[in-house]
Amino acid sequence: MLFNSFEFIFLFLPIVIIGYFFLNKLHTTSAKVWLLLASFFFYSWWNPDYFPLILTSLLVNYTVGTLLGKWENDFKRKALLTVGILFNVGLLGYYKYADFFLSNVNVFFQTNLPLLELALPLAISFYTFQQIAYLVDSYRNETKEYNFLNYSLFVAFFPQLIAGPIVHHGTVMPQFEEERNKRWISSNVALGIYVFGIGLFKKLIIADTFAIWANAGFSQPTALSFFDSWIVSLAYTFQLYFDFSGYSDMAIGAALLFNIKLPINFNSPYKALSIQDFWRRWHITLSTFLTNYLYIPLGGSRKGISRTYINILIIFAVSGIWHGAGWTFVIWGLLHGIASVIYRAWSRLGLSLPKLLAWFITFQFVNATWVFFRAESVQDALSILKSMSGLNGFTFPASLQGQMELFGLENYLPAEWSLAFLSDVPVNYVSSILTTGSLTALLCVAFGLLITLFLKNGMQLMDAFKPGFFNALFIACLYVFSIFHLQRVSEFLYFNF
Repeated sequence: MLFNSFEFIFLFLPIVIIGYFFLNKLHTTSAKVWLLLASFFFYSWWNPDYFPLILTSLLVNYTVGTLLGKWENDFKRKALLTVGILFNVGLLGYYKYADFFLSNVNVFFQTNLPLLELALPLAISFYTFQQIAYLVDSYRNETKEYNFLNYSLFVAFFPQLIAGPIVHHGTVMPQFEEERNKRWISSNVALGIYVFGIGLFKKLIIADTFAIWANAGFSQPTALSFFDSWIVSLAYTFQLYFDFSGYSDMAIGAALLFNIKLPINFNSPYKALSIQDFWRRWHITLSTFLTNYLYIPLGGSRKGISRTYINILIIFAVSGIWHGAGWTFVIWGLLHGIASVIYRAWSRLGLSLPKLLAWFITFQFVNATWVFFRAESVQDALSILKSMSGLNGFTFPASLQGQMELFGLENYLPAEWSLAFLSDVPVNYVSSILTTGSLTALLCVAFGLLITLFLKNGMQLMDAFKPGFFNALFIACLYVFSIFHLQRVSEFLYFNF
């Protein structure tokens, strides 16, 4: 079930909230059971065939985690932890990477192994990482005595189940136990509705608008002109931003309606002045997981410079393949790893850049690498990057010719600039493949950039929130405007990961 759907907003969510607080007055365990069953229903709405899979995953991990907390023999505990991690990695590997592995075997060894054609179970990447963290913490004796109901609710709580944030058991599970959280708290409800509405607007109005240009361009990568390729790459850059940011806001808002505070997952990443800064702001809970459960166990930065750089490359390679089973994701991850190593070496030399230049380089790097993240193949990504770099000619949409003449730019672009230093590269006007006007796309990209750079993000707005007439009017307008666009319901991009 999608957050941005009629059935979720007008049926599922109100019914679950009313039932949860009503049952909490009678018996807290029944309220938890209600919330867990609602979460399972939410998950199964998409494809009930994969419900047994998540249930099996919950049972196995809870059993392993419980035994890790009880056993005292170090050898047996280490062996059990290994079995538990292999179970999770194996489950993820089978459903997500089996066909990727088989297709590569076919290519490299000229074999003809049949593909399994498995549909990716919803949320498997998220609930797998979440439970691996739980097992490791159980091995470290950092978990408490949880029962299966509490554990299942921690993993399957519907606001964060599908696309994060990746939550830590120590953060969420105690919140379900607090007596105060079992009561209806008006301030949390008001804040939850406020944040959810902001996220809904980001998704339906902003992200889905950018999706029009991104989808059109990435479906025809070889047909993109110089101008179109930039519009398409930037449209996807902002689509992903507002889609993921919108989802994160809606997840946090929906959880607040149950008095559960989820961790921040998104903090204006396009304001970053370095690639390291970017990863402190983008998908924060994934970065935290990889740091705590992979980078530090590998030795982190404690074993010398070379080992540090290798560890950085490893975690970014894992991040890349975690996002998707394809070479485009591997390349995307490695490019970010290489950039992070270069930044680390640059910083060690004590060098720095002016802030504006540092932001520009960081943003352009992120924008260019998102092309690999979105493209269907490496060839498609290279084709778009080739167009963006002008190697296919400096062509502009014919629809822009009128605007250029209006502002006199046609006298400057070909004549004054004339690209004489690239005299063999023509400057031409061609028909655009974008389905709506090129000028509209250009203005929306500029608008998206201004929002991401100069406006407060959802979490900052949440921190500054005070109930009152103007905030009520503001959020009411966002809801009304968004609800008129509910007919164009679309999936969140991170559902695919």
